[in-house]
Amino acid sequence: MTWFVRTLGVCSVLLLGACSTARPPQAVPVQAPAGWAAPLPHGGQMADLAQWWRQWNDPALVPLIEAAQGISPSVAQARSRLLQARATQTTARAALLPTLDAQATSSRGANAQIGGLATTSQAGLQAAWEVDLFGAAATTRDAASERLAGAQALWHEARVSVAAEVALQTSSLRTCLQQLDVAERDARSRSETSRLSALSERAGFTAPATAALARASAAEATARASQQRMQCDVEFKTLVALTGQEEAALRQLITATPVVPAPDSLFAIAALPAQVISQRPDVYNAEREVAAASAEVGNAQAQRYPRLSLSGNIGKAWVRTGGTTTDVDAWTLGPLALSLPLFDGGRRAAQVDASRARYEESVALYRARVRQAVSEVEQALVRLQSTAERNTSARAAAEGYRISFDATDARWRGGLASLVELEDARRTALAAQNALLALQHERQSAWIALYRAAGGGWDSSAPDMAQSAQAGTR
Repeated sequence: MTWFVRTLGVCSVLLLGACSTARPPQAVPVQAPAGWAAPLPHGGQMADLAQWWRQWNDPALVPLIEAAQGISPSVAQARSRLLQARATQTTARAALLPTLDAQATSSRGANAQIGGLATTSQAGLQAAWEVDLFGAAATTRDAASERLAGAQALWHEARVSVAAEVALQTSSLRTCLQQLDVAERDARSRSETSRLSALSERAGFTAPATAALARASAAEATARASQQRMQCDVEFKTLVALTGQEEAALRQLITATPVVPAPDSLFAIAALPAQVISQRPDVYNAEREVAAASAEVGNAQAQRYPRLSLSGNIGKAWVRTGGTTTDVDAWTLGPLALSLPLFDGGRRAAQVDASRARYEESVALYRARVRQAVSEVEQALVRLQSTAERNTSARAAAEGYRISFDATDARWRGGLASLVELEDARRTALAAQNALLALQHERQSAWIALYRAAGGGWDSSAPDMAQSAQAGTR
Protein backbone atom coordinates (compact mmCIF):
# COMPACT_ATOMS: atom_id res chain seq x y z
CA MET A 1 0.00 0.00 0.00
CA THR A 2 2.90 2.36 0.75
CA TRP A 3 4.34 1.68 -2.72
CA PHE A 4 0.93 2.32 -4.28
CA VAL A 5 0.54 5.70 -2.55
CA ARG A 6 4.03 6.78 -3.52
CA THR A 7 3.44 5.86 -7.12
CA LEU A 8 0.23 7.87 -7.18
CA GLY A 9 2.12 10.84 -5.75
CA VAL A 10 4.75 10.68 -8.49
CA CYS A 11 2.05 10.40 -11.15
CA SER A 12 0.23 13.40 -9.72
CA VAL A 13 3.37 15.50 -10.05
CA LEU A 14 3.77 14.35 -13.65
CA LEU A 15 0.13 15.12 -14.37
CA LEU A 16 0.48 18.69 -13.12
CA GLY A 17 3.28 19.35 -15.57
CA ALA A 18 1.68 17.58 -18.50
CA CYS A 19 -0.03 20.65 -19.96
CA SER A 20 3.31 22.20 -20.90
CA THR A 21 4.37 19.32 -23.18
CA ALA A 22 1.54 19.14 -25.75
CA ARG A 23 1.63 21.76 -28.45
CA PRO A 24 -1.64 23.73 -28.69
CA PRO A 25 -3.17 24.72 -32.04
CA GLN A 26 -1.26 27.61 -33.53
CA ALA A 27 -2.71 30.67 -35.23
CA VAL A 28 -1.10 31.41 -38.60
CA PRO A 29 -0.84 35.08 -39.59
CA VAL A 30 -1.77 35.85 -43.19
CA GLN A 31 -1.46 39.12 -45.03
CA ALA A 32 -4.59 40.25 -46.85
CA PRO A 33 -4.69 43.45 -48.86
CA ALA A 34 -5.97 46.54 -47.07
CA GLY A 35 -8.76 46.91 -49.61
CA TRP A 36 -10.04 45.62 -52.92
CA ALA A 37 -8.33 46.96 -56.01
CA ALA A 38 -11.47 46.23 -58.06
CA PRO A 39 -14.54 48.47 -57.57
CA LEU A 40 -17.13 47.27 -55.07
CA PRO A 41 -20.78 46.93 -56.11
CA HIS A 42 -23.04 49.42 -54.33
CA GLY A 43 -20.95 50.68 -51.47
CA GLY A 44 -19.65 47.46 -49.99
CA GLN A 45 -22.12 46.53 -47.26
CA MET A 46 -22.08 42.87 -46.21
CA ALA A 47 -25.39 41.06 -46.71
CA ASP A 48 -26.72 37.63 -45.91
CA LEU A 49 -26.22 35.47 -49.00
CA ALA A 50 -27.87 32.29 -47.73
CA GLN A 51 -31.18 32.94 -49.53
CA TRP A 52 -29.60 34.73 -52.44
CA TRP A 53 -31.05 32.49 -55.12
CA ARG A 54 -34.57 33.64 -54.29
CA GLN A 55 -33.61 37.15 -55.43
CA TRP A 56 -32.89 35.87 -58.92
CA ASN A 57 -36.53 36.28 -60.06
CA ASP A 58 -36.49 32.79 -61.60
CA PRO A 59 -39.23 30.62 -60.04
CA ALA A 60 -37.66 27.46 -61.45
CA LEU A 61 -34.21 28.04 -59.97
CA VAL A 62 -34.77 27.25 -56.27
CA PRO A 63 -36.54 23.88 -56.78
CA LEU A 64 -33.91 22.87 -59.36
CA ILE A 65 -31.10 23.70 -56.93
CA GLU A 66 -32.78 21.70 -54.16
CA ALA A 67 -33.24 18.74 -56.50
CA ALA A 68 -29.60 18.87 -57.63
CA GLN A 69 -28.29 19.07 -54.08
CA GLY A 70 -30.39 16.05 -53.17
CA ILE A 71 -28.72 13.80 -55.77
CA SER A 72 -25.28 15.37 -56.08
CA PRO A 73 -22.45 12.89 -55.43
CA SER A 74 -20.19 15.71 -54.25
CA VAL A 75 -22.73 16.78 -51.62
CA ALA A 76 -23.23 13.14 -50.59
CA GLN A 77 -19.47 12.69 -50.29
CA ALA A 78 -19.14 15.87 -48.22
CA ARG A 79 -22.01 14.72 -45.97
CA SER A 80 -20.35 11.33 -45.51
CA ARG A 81 -17.04 12.95 -44.59
CA LEU A 82 -18.84 15.22 -42.14
CA LEU A 83 -20.47 12.29 -40.38
CA GLN A 84 -17.17 10.38 -40.37
CA ALA A 85 -15.44 13.39 -38.81
CA ARG A 86 -18.15 13.56 -36.16
CA ALA A 87 -17.69 9.86 -35.35
CA THR A 88 -13.91 10.35 -35.19
CA GLN A 89 -14.39 13.20 -32.73
CA THR A 90 -16.59 11.01 -30.54
CA THR A 91 -13.94 8.27 -30.58
CA ALA A 92 -11.20 10.75 -29.68
CA ARG A 93 -13.22 12.14 -26.78
CA ALA A 94 -13.92 8.64 -25.49
CA ALA A 95 -10.17 7.93 -25.30
CA LEU A 96 -9.93 10.43 -22.44
CA LEU A 97 -12.46 8.53 -20.31
CA PRO A 98 -12.24 5.21 -18.47
CA THR A 99 -13.68 2.10 -20.11
CA LEU A 100 -16.04 -0.31 -18.36
CA ASP A 101 -16.81 -3.79 -19.67
CA ALA A 102 -19.11 -6.47 -18.30
CA GLN A 103 -18.45 -10.17 -18.77
CA ALA A 104 -20.10 -13.39 -17.74
CA THR A 105 -19.11 -17.03 -18.23
CA SER A 106 -20.51 -20.42 -17.33
CA SER A 107 -18.98 -23.88 -17.68
CA ARG A 108 -19.43 -27.46 -16.43
CA GLY A 109 -16.73 -30.06 -16.05
CA ALA A 110 -14.42 -31.90 -13.74
CA ASN A 111 -13.10 -29.79 -10.90
CA ALA A 112 -9.83 -31.05 -9.44
CA GLN A 113 -10.27 -29.15 -6.17
CA ILE A 114 -13.71 -30.64 -5.51
CA GLY A 115 -12.95 -34.00 -7.01
CA GLY A 116 -16.09 -34.24 -9.13
CA LEU A 117 -18.31 -32.54 -11.66
CA ALA A 118 -19.14 -28.90 -11.00
CA THR A 119 -20.90 -26.01 -12.71
CA THR A 120 -18.90 -22.79 -12.50
CA SER A 121 -20.47 -19.42 -13.29
CA GLN A 122 -19.02 -15.99 -12.87
CA ALA A 123 -19.88 -12.39 -13.73
CA GLY A 124 -17.97 -9.19 -13.27
CA LEU A 125 -17.06 -5.68 -14.30
CA GLN A 126 -13.65 -4.69 -15.63
CA ALA A 127 -12.50 -1.06 -15.76
CA ALA A 128 -9.43 0.48 -17.37
CA TRP A 129 -8.13 4.01 -17.73
CA GLU A 130 -5.02 5.36 -19.34
CA VAL A 131 -4.15 8.64 -17.67
CA ASP A 132 -3.44 11.29 -20.32
CA LEU A 133 -0.26 12.46 -18.61
CA PHE A 134 1.27 14.38 -21.49
CA GLY A 135 -1.80 15.30 -23.55
CA ALA A 136 -1.60 12.65 -26.28
CA ALA A 137 -5.31 11.86 -26.14
CA ALA A 138 -6.25 15.52 -25.66
CA THR A 139 -4.37 16.59 -28.79
CA THR A 140 -6.01 13.78 -30.75
CA ARG A 141 -9.38 15.08 -29.56
CA ASP A 142 -8.42 18.63 -30.55
CA ALA A 143 -7.35 17.52 -34.03
CA ALA A 144 -10.62 15.62 -34.51
CA SER A 145 -12.65 18.66 -33.40
CA GLU A 146 -10.81 20.92 -35.83
CA ARG A 147 -11.37 18.51 -38.70
CA LEU A 148 -15.05 18.23 -37.83
CA ALA A 149 -15.36 22.02 -38.09
CA GLY A 150 -13.55 21.90 -41.42
CA ALA A 151 -15.80 19.12 -42.70
CA GLN A 152 -18.87 21.19 -41.85
CA ALA A 153 -17.48 24.06 -43.92
CA LEU A 154 -16.64 21.79 -46.86
CA TRP A 155 -20.18 20.36 -46.77
CA HIS A 156 -21.53 23.86 -47.22
CA GLU A 157 -19.00 24.54 -49.96
CA ALA A 158 -20.19 21.44 -51.85
CA ARG A 159 -23.79 22.62 -51.65
CA VAL A 160 -22.85 26.13 -52.81
CA SER A 161 -20.86 24.65 -55.69
CA VAL A 162 -23.83 22.58 -56.85
CA ALA A 163 -26.17 25.55 -56.51
CA ALA A 164 -23.84 27.74 -58.56
CA GLU A 165 -23.49 25.07 -61.23
CA VAL A 166 -27.26 24.70 -61.53
CA ALA A 167 -27.70 28.48 -61.62
CA LEU A 168 -25.10 28.80 -64.39
CA GLN A 169 -26.70 26.01 -66.40
CA THR A 170 -30.18 27.47 -65.92
CA SER A 171 -28.94 30.90 -66.99
CA SER A 172 -27.25 29.36 -70.02
CA LEU A 173 -30.46 27.53 -70.93
CA ARG A 174 -32.57 30.67 -70.51
CA THR A 175 -30.13 32.61 -72.71
CA CYS A 176 -30.19 29.83 -75.31
CA LEU A 177 -34.00 29.88 -75.40
CA GLN A 178 -34.01 33.65 -75.81
CA GLN A 179 -31.50 33.39 -78.64
CA LEU A 180 -33.63 30.65 -80.19
CA ASP A 181 -36.62 32.97 -80.09
CA VAL A 182 -34.55 35.65 -81.84
CA ALA A 183 -33.34 33.13 -84.42
CA GLU A 184 -36.85 31.86 -85.14
CA ARG A 185 -38.21 35.38 -85.53
CA ASP A 186 -35.32 36.19 -87.81
CA ALA A 187 -35.97 33.05 -89.88
CA ARG A 188 -39.64 33.97 -90.26
CA SER A 189 -38.71 37.49 -91.32
CA ARG A 190 -36.24 36.26 -93.92
CA SER A 191 -38.71 33.70 -95.20
CA GLU A 192 -41.23 36.50 -95.71
CA THR A 193 -38.58 38.56 -97.51
CA SER A 194 -37.81 35.56 -99.73
CA ARG A 195 -41.51 35.10 -100.51
CA LEU A 196 -41.94 38.73 -101.47
CA SER A 197 -38.78 38.64 -103.57
CA ALA A 198 -40.05 35.57 -105.43
CA LEU A 199 -43.35 37.33 -106.20
CA SER A 200 -41.46 40.41 -107.39
CA GLU A 201 -39.20 38.25 -109.56
CA ARG A 202 -42.15 36.59 -111.27
CA ALA A 203 -43.66 40.03 -111.92
CA GLY A 204 -40.41 41.14 -113.48
CA PHE A 205 -39.55 43.80 -110.89
CA THR A 206 -36.67 41.89 -109.18
CA ALA A 207 -33.57 40.44 -110.76
CA PRO A 208 -33.05 36.67 -110.43
CA ALA A 209 -29.78 37.26 -108.53
CA THR A 210 -31.58 39.38 -105.94
CA ALA A 211 -34.27 36.71 -105.46
CA ALA A 212 -31.54 34.10 -105.08
CA LEU A 213 -29.93 36.22 -102.37
CA ALA A 214 -33.25 36.33 -100.52
CA ARG A 215 -33.65 32.56 -100.77
CA ALA A 216 -30.09 32.01 -99.55
CA SER A 217 -30.66 34.37 -96.64
CA ALA A 218 -33.85 32.51 -95.66
CA ALA A 219 -32.10 29.15 -95.87
CA GLU A 220 -29.23 30.46 -93.73
CA ALA A 221 -31.65 31.71 -91.09
CA THR A 222 -33.50 28.38 -91.03
CA ALA A 223 -30.22 26.52 -90.54
CA ARG A 224 -29.17 28.91 -87.78
CA ALA A 225 -32.47 28.42 -85.95
CA SER A 226 -32.11 24.64 -86.27
CA GLN A 227 -28.59 24.80 -84.85
CA GLN A 228 -29.76 27.00 -81.99
CA ARG A 229 -32.61 24.58 -81.24
CA MET A 230 -30.09 21.74 -81.08
CA GLN A 231 -27.96 23.73 -78.64
CA CYS A 232 -30.99 24.34 -76.40
CA ASP A 233 -31.81 20.62 -76.43
CA VAL A 234 -28.27 19.90 -75.27
CA GLU A 235 -28.65 22.51 -72.50
CA PHE A 236 -31.90 20.85 -71.39
CA LYS A 237 -30.26 17.44 -71.19
CA THR A 238 -27.32 18.83 -69.22
CA LEU A 239 -29.74 20.33 -66.69
CA VAL A 240 -31.62 17.02 -66.53
CA ALA A 241 -28.38 15.26 -65.61
CA LEU A 242 -27.63 17.86 -62.91
CA THR A 243 -31.05 17.82 -61.26
CA GLY A 244 -32.31 14.29 -61.94
CA GLN A 245 -35.63 15.66 -63.18
CA GLU A 246 -37.69 14.12 -65.97
CA GLU A 247 -36.97 15.98 -69.18
CA ALA A 248 -40.66 16.52 -70.01
CA ALA A 249 -41.35 17.94 -66.54
CA LEU A 250 -38.22 20.09 -66.71
CA ARG A 251 -39.20 21.55 -70.08
CA GLN A 252 -42.65 22.34 -68.74
CA LEU A 253 -41.16 23.97 -65.62
CA ILE A 254 -38.79 26.15 -67.65
CA THR A 255 -41.32 27.20 -70.28
CA ALA A 256 -44.11 27.78 -67.74
CA THR A 257 -42.06 30.14 -65.56
CA PRO A 258 -41.29 33.39 -67.35
CA VAL A 259 -38.29 35.14 -65.90
CA VAL A 260 -38.26 38.70 -64.67
CA PRO A 261 -34.82 40.30 -65.13
CA ALA A 262 -32.74 40.06 -61.98
CA PRO A 263 -32.10 43.33 -60.16
CA ASP A 264 -28.81 45.09 -60.83
CA SER A 265 -27.82 44.83 -57.17
CA LEU A 266 -28.13 41.28 -55.82
CA PHE A 267 -25.83 41.68 -52.82
CA ALA A 268 -22.87 43.73 -51.68
CA ILE A 269 -19.29 42.93 -50.78
CA ALA A 270 -17.48 44.16 -47.70
CA ALA A 271 -14.82 46.76 -48.30
CA LEU A 272 -12.28 44.82 -46.21
CA PRO A 273 -10.96 41.61 -47.77
CA ALA A 274 -10.50 40.00 -44.34
CA GLN A 275 -14.27 40.13 -43.76
CA VAL A 276 -14.96 38.31 -47.03
CA ILE A 277 -12.16 35.81 -46.54
CA SER A 278 -13.60 34.86 -43.16
CA GLN A 279 -16.79 33.77 -44.95
CA ARG A 280 -15.00 31.36 -47.29
CA PRO A 281 -15.62 27.74 -46.19
CA ASP A 282 -12.53 26.48 -48.04
CA VAL A 283 -10.33 29.05 -46.28
CA TYR A 284 -11.91 28.17 -42.93
CA ASN A 285 -11.29 24.47 -43.57
CA ALA A 286 -7.66 25.17 -44.45
CA GLU A 287 -7.29 27.13 -41.20
CA ARG A 288 -8.80 24.27 -39.23
CA GLU A 289 -6.43 21.85 -40.94
CA VAL A 290 -3.53 23.97 -39.72
CA ALA A 291 -4.88 23.73 -36.16
CA ALA A 292 -5.38 19.97 -36.51
CA ALA A 293 -1.84 19.50 -37.83
CA SER A 294 -0.51 21.57 -34.94
CA ALA A 295 -2.38 19.36 -32.46
CA GLU A 296 -0.91 16.28 -34.13
CA VAL A 297 2.57 17.68 -33.54
CA GLY A 298 1.72 17.75 -29.83
CA ASN A 299 0.42 14.20 -30.06
CA ALA A 300 3.63 12.96 -31.69
CA GLN A 301 5.68 14.68 -28.99
CA ALA A 302 3.54 13.16 -26.24
CA GLN A 303 4.20 9.66 -27.60
CA ARG A 304 7.85 10.06 -26.55
CA TYR A 305 6.93 10.37 -22.85
CA PRO A 306 5.86 7.75 -20.28
CA ARG A 307 2.34 6.30 -20.26
CA LEU A 308 0.36 5.51 -17.12
CA SER A 309 -2.62 3.18 -17.00
CA LEU A 310 -4.78 1.86 -14.20
CA SER A 311 -7.17 -1.10 -14.31
CA GLY A 312 -9.36 -2.99 -11.90
CA ASN A 313 -12.23 -5.44 -11.75
CA ILE A 314 -14.94 -6.67 -9.47
CA GLY A 315 -16.75 -9.97 -9.86
CA LYS A 316 -18.73 -12.78 -8.34
CA ALA A 317 -18.43 -16.53 -8.96
CA TRP A 318 -20.68 -19.49 -8.21
CA VAL A 319 -19.59 -23.12 -8.05
CA ARG A 320 -22.40 -25.72 -7.85
CA THR A 321 -21.68 -29.40 -7.26
CA GLY A 322 -23.70 -32.12 -5.65
CA GLY A 323 -26.60 -29.75 -4.95
CA THR A 324 -24.36 -27.37 -3.03
CA THR A 325 -23.58 -23.84 -4.26
CA THR A 326 -20.52 -21.90 -3.17
CA ASP A 327 -20.30 -18.14 -3.70
CA VAL A 328 -17.02 -16.32 -4.16
CA ASP A 329 -16.62 -12.52 -4.29
CA ALA A 330 -13.45 -10.99 -5.72
CA TRP A 331 -12.10 -7.58 -6.63
CA THR A 332 -8.79 -6.11 -7.64
CA LEU A 333 -7.44 -2.58 -8.04
CA GLY A 334 -4.53 -2.51 -10.42
CA PRO A 335 -2.13 -3.02 -11.83
CA LEU A 336 -1.01 0.59 -12.00
CA ALA A 337 1.30 0.35 -15.01
CA LEU A 338 3.90 2.91 -16.01
CA SER A 339 5.41 2.45 -19.46
CA LEU A 340 8.64 4.32 -20.23
CA PRO A 341 9.94 4.30 -23.84
CA LEU A 342 13.68 3.64 -23.86
CA PHE A 343 14.70 2.64 -27.37
CA ASP A 344 12.66 2.53 -30.59
CA GLY A 345 15.30 3.09 -33.25
CA GLY A 346 14.26 6.70 -33.75
CA ARG A 347 10.64 5.86 -34.68
CA ARG A 348 8.99 8.36 -32.33
CA ALA A 349 11.42 11.13 -33.22
CA ALA A 350 10.71 10.50 -36.91
CA GLN A 351 7.00 10.75 -36.21
CA VAL A 352 7.52 14.16 -34.63
CA ASP A 353 9.51 15.31 -37.67
CA ALA A 354 6.82 14.01 -40.02
CA SER A 355 4.04 15.75 -38.09
CA ARG A 356 5.98 19.02 -38.14
CA ALA A 357 6.44 18.67 -41.90
CA ARG A 358 2.69 18.13 -42.31
CA TYR A 359 2.08 21.22 -40.20
CA GLU A 360 4.35 23.34 -42.40
CA GLU A 361 2.59 21.97 -45.47
CA SER A 362 -0.83 22.87 -44.09
CA VAL A 363 0.40 26.40 -43.31
CA ALA A 364 1.61 26.85 -46.89
CA LEU A 365 -1.69 25.52 -48.27
CA TYR A 366 -3.67 27.82 -45.98
CA ARG A 367 -1.79 30.90 -47.10
CA ALA A 368 -2.16 29.85 -50.74
CA ARG A 369 -5.91 29.40 -50.20
CA VAL A 370 -6.18 32.92 -48.80
CA ARG A 371 -4.37 34.34 -51.83
CA GLN A 372 -6.63 32.36 -54.14
CA ALA A 373 -9.73 33.61 -52.33
CA VAL A 374 -8.62 37.23 -52.72
CA SER A 375 -7.87 36.65 -56.41
CA GLU A 376 -11.25 35.03 -57.10
CA VAL A 377 -13.15 37.89 -55.47
CA GLU A 378 -11.08 40.46 -57.36
CA GLN A 379 -11.65 38.70 -60.69
CA ALA A 380 -15.40 38.44 -60.09
CA LEU A 381 -15.55 42.14 -59.16
CA VAL A 382 -13.69 43.08 -62.35
CA ARG A 383 -16.04 41.02 -64.52
CA LEU A 384 -19.08 42.44 -62.78
CA GLN A 385 -17.85 45.99 -63.23
CA SER A 386 -17.06 45.34 -66.89
CA THR A 387 -20.53 43.96 -67.62
CA ALA A 388 -22.11 46.92 -65.86
CA GLU A 389 -20.11 49.35 -67.99
CA ARG A 390 -20.99 47.55 -71.23
CA ASN A 391 -24.65 46.98 -70.43
CA THR A 392 -25.93 50.47 -71.32
CA SER A 393 -23.94 50.58 -74.55
CA ALA A 394 -25.08 47.11 -75.59
CA ARG A 395 -28.74 47.99 -74.98
CA ALA A 396 -28.38 51.22 -76.94
CA ALA A 397 -26.67 49.39 -79.79
CA ALA A 398 -29.33 46.67 -79.96
CA GLU A 399 -32.15 49.22 -79.92
CA GLY A 400 -30.49 51.45 -82.50
CA TYR A 401 -29.77 48.61 -84.92
CA ARG A 402 -33.33 47.34 -84.50
CA ILE A 403 -34.74 50.76 -85.41
CA SER A 404 -32.33 50.96 -88.36
CA PHE A 405 -33.44 47.55 -89.59
CA ASP A 406 -37.12 48.43 -89.29
CA ALA A 407 -36.50 51.60 -91.30
CA THR A 408 -34.48 49.75 -93.95
CA ASP A 409 -37.20 47.08 -94.19
CA ALA A 410 -39.84 49.76 -94.72
CA ARG A 411 -37.68 51.40 -97.39
CA TRP A 412 -37.11 48.05 -99.11
CA ARG A 413 -40.82 47.30 -99.16
CA GLY A 414 -41.33 50.72 -100.74
CA GLY A 415 -38.67 50.08 -103.36
CA LEU A 416 -36.25 52.65 -101.94
CA ALA A 417 -33.59 50.24 -100.64
CA SER A 418 -31.88 47.22 -102.09
CA LEU A 419 -32.05 43.73 -100.67
CA VAL A 420 -28.32 43.91 -99.97
CA GLU A 421 -28.93 46.90 -97.69
CA LEU A 422 -31.78 45.08 -96.00
CA GLU A 423 -29.73 41.94 -95.33
CA ASP A 424 -26.81 43.95 -94.06
CA ALA A 425 -29.07 45.82 -91.61
CA ARG A 426 -30.67 42.52 -90.60
CA ARG A 427 -27.34 40.83 -89.84
CA THR A 428 -26.19 43.82 -87.79
CA ALA A 429 -29.41 43.95 -85.76
CA LEU A 430 -29.30 40.18 -85.17
CA ALA A 431 -25.69 40.30 -83.99
CA ALA A 432 -26.44 43.21 -81.63
CA GLN A 433 -29.44 41.40 -80.13
CA ASN A 434 -27.46 38.19 -79.57
CA ALA A 435 -24.60 40.19 -78.08
CA LEU A 436 -26.99 41.81 -75.61
CA LEU A 437 -28.35 38.42 -74.55
CA ALA A 438 -24.81 37.05 -74.19
CA LEU A 439 -23.85 40.07 -72.07
CA GLN A 440 -26.82 39.47 -69.77
CA HIS A 441 -25.69 35.86 -69.31
CA GLU A 442 -22.13 37.04 -68.69
CA ARG A 443 -23.37 39.44 -66.01
CA GLN A 444 -25.37 36.69 -64.31
CA SER A 445 -22.29 34.46 -64.43
CA ALA A 446 -20.24 37.24 -62.83
CA TRP A 447 -22.77 37.54 -59.98
CA ILE A 448 -22.67 33.77 -59.46
CA ALA A 449 -18.87 33.81 -59.44
CA LEU A 450 -18.89 36.61 -56.87
CA TYR A 451 -21.43 34.71 -54.76
CA ARG A 452 -19.16 31.65 -54.71
CA ALA A 453 -16.04 33.72 -54.10
CA ALA A 454 -17.73 35.45 -51.15
CA GLY A 455 -18.45 32.14 -49.43
CA GLY A 456 -22.07 31.53 -50.40
CA GLY A 457 -23.57 32.91 -47.20
CA TRP A 458 -21.71 30.55 -44.89
CA ASP A 459 -21.17 31.59 -41.29
CA SER A 460 -18.60 29.77 -39.16
CA SER A 461 -20.46 30.81 -35.99
CA ALA A 462 -23.66 29.03 -37.11
CA PRO A 463 -24.86 26.00 -35.07
CA ASP A 464 -23.46 22.55 -35.72
CA MET A 465 -24.79 21.29 -39.05
CA ALA A 466 -23.94 17.62 -38.57
CA GLN A 467 -27.39 16.62 -37.39
CA SER A 468 -29.15 18.32 -40.29
CA ALA A 469 -26.59 16.78 -42.64
CA GLN A 470 -27.40 13.34 -41.33
CA ALA A 471 -31.07 13.95 -41.86
CA GLY A 472 -30.41 15.40 -45.29
CA THR A 473 -32.57 18.42 -44.63
CA ARG A 474 -30.17 21.13 -45.72
